[in-house]
Amino acid sequence: MKNVQLIDGAINTAYNIYAVSDEDFELIFPNGQDIEFIEDFIKRVGRKRAGQVVYSLNKGLQKKSEVNGIHGTLFYELRRQKKRLYPNKRFSDDPTSAY
Repeated sequence: MKNVQLIDGAINTAYNIYAVSDEDFELIFPNGQDIEFIEDFIKRVGRKRAGQVVYSLNKGLQKKSEVNGIHGTLFYELRRQKKRLYPNKRFSDDPTSAY
């Protein structure tokens, strides 16, 4: 199991963390990525498969105080604002990060 933080464009976003299977994690974050944008994910795997993965992801909500690490970040509605920061879809792309 891997932990994925979901960040959306809402003002009141909760930055929830979800546990996902290793298989679903690899589908969301291929080739060593640890950043993905929902629009890119849907385009890559198709709306139906993406919906299945997001449905299973939503069942894995974790308590932040009990999480041992975040393995990936999935952005919703932030592609325009964040895409330029992560050209390789890796957290280490952002020069302001403390990776």
